[in-house]
Amino acid sequence: MTSPQWDAAQLALALLSVDPVGLGGMVIRARSGPVRDAFLAGLGSVPLPRRRIHPDISDDALFGGLDLSATLSAQKIVYSQGVMHDPCAVILTMAERTPPDLAAKLAQTLDIAGQHALIALDEGAEPDERTPPALSERVAFRADLDGIGRMQATDSDLPDPETARALYPRVMVTDEAIEAVTVLAARYGIDSARAPLFALRAARAHAALFARISLSSEDIAAASGLVYAHRATQMPAEEEDEPPPDESPDDSPQDQDQDQGEDEMEIPQDMLIEAVRAMLPDGMLETLVPAGTARGARGSGAGARRKGNRRGRPLPSRPGRLDGRARIDLVATLRAAAPWQPLRRKLSPRGQKLLIHPGDIHLKRFEDRSDRLLIFAVDASGSAALARLSEAKGAVELLLAQAYARRDHVALIAFRGDGADLLLPPTRSLVQTKRRLSALPGGGGTPLAAGLRAAGELADHARGHGLSPAIAVLTDGRANIALDGSANRAQAAEDATRIAIWLRASGLPGVVLDVGNRPTPQLGQLAAAMGARYLPLPRADAQRVSAAINDALEG
Repeated sequence: MTSPQWDAAQLALALLSVDPVGLGGMVIRARSGPVRDAFLAGLGSVPLPRRRIHPDISDDALFGGLDLSATLSAQKIVYSQGVMHDPCAVILTMAERTPPDLAAKLAQTLDIAGQHALIALDEGAEPDERTPPALSERVAFRADLDGIGRMQATDSDLPDPETARALYPRVMVTDEAIEAVTVLAARYGIDSARAPLFALRAARAHAALFARISLSSEDIAAASGLVYAHRATQMPAEEEDEPPPDESPDDSPQDQDQDQGEDEMEIPQDMLIEAVRAMLPDGMLETLVPAGTARGARGSGAGARRKGNRRGRPLPSRPGRLDGRARIDLVATLRAAAPWQPLRRKLSPRGQKLLIHPGDIHLKRFEDRSDRLLIFAVDASGSAALARLSEAKGAVELLLAQAYARRDHVALIAFRGDGADLLLPPTRSLVQTKRRLSALPGGGGTPLAAGLRAAGELADHARGHGLSPAIAVLTDGRANIALDGSANRAQAAEDATRIAIWLRASGLPGVVLDVGNRPTPQLGQLAAAMGARYLPLPRADAQRVSAAINDALEG
């Protein structure tokens, strides 16, 4: 069974396939994983060649410039054609990291050229990490794929966009439709003129998709929901019921028939409002204020600029060919060409001083690492629970203080009684962490196997969203609650070992911190079964726990 969120994203993609340039493109908010891959596979229906770029692309690669390799081969100046030279669908990866200057250049190209569509892959983990407004404003749709399971990412059964593209020019826009989408935009507090234009184009594409040449209320409602929901800044004010007009006995039947025909052309605003309301992202309804309520100033913010090339560490350069995306390593290229200069000068009829051949070209390489998720599985049982939880809380906050530099995420699972609870879902927000950890439970039995299983399931889910999970277990090792909830020490130890073997088979890195008063041999055996590092840390504080976890996982 597919989710409404996935169905809406599939419909937006189908409409974009009908008129990709007119609708501008779409922002896809999703982490790298199978769900996003399944959705991107549908881009094949967009009738434009796809070109993938990254936030650190150079101006020469984007708009064209001197082709060094071809110039050296032809012995004359040769200019290359950039990605934006021909009509294409530009796929911008890591769109949330796009610097302001690149966003401005892409926005200007979309406005002036009128032959491109932009697919922005937004991988932001927090609400403040998002595609620059200069770009999201210039595309019609936004698809939020977070929270969609793999089984829900099924193929669409919508009509063929190719047939709709042939019918699309015949779909006409009426004055009533223009008035309806314009009034609706104003009622939702949308002050951009692009939004109603996108809504009208989307409504025409929707009508063509379902083989209609005249707009219906259904077409406008569907288009308004897709275009306006993520742009809304307020909820429409309730309109007072107007008294019915006085009926005069002098009205002729001809006038009544004419009024009835005009009523049939009207598009009900209530239906359009509900269509947009149904498409609002989860949690957004509470953030919108009613119309007429004073709102604070809004701004995109400047923030700190983050420079780099795919946010990785440099690797040794390698020989290769320039393709408009790779960056030349000038020093390595000159070093490769230097030994051949005497021979090449003798063979060159022009007597040039420096001769570089295409085989000398070396390209820069960088290693890009995915974001890490550190899952704390903390023993919250027994008399020492408060001390352990306090240590874990302090360690989580210390690690989160470094999270923004390394794009780490942190999650916290506490196991006690007969099960395990996810106290802190994966986050990089220190404010949210302090709020969630303000009151931690403690006491009861030690269901170690349940805690390990919960950590493994969370790690498997995180992998599906493109994260690299690691597990840190804080316990004194005295497991006494089995997976079935029974108080059986032998069965509890057996269950914990079995789950540890499963974690090792899953390839999850980890560390087991023994926070008991004295080292526990059973925990060393458990760490060996997990393939994790065992660290006895009696009388550990938050600083030592944090340092030990960093050393164990990065060493």
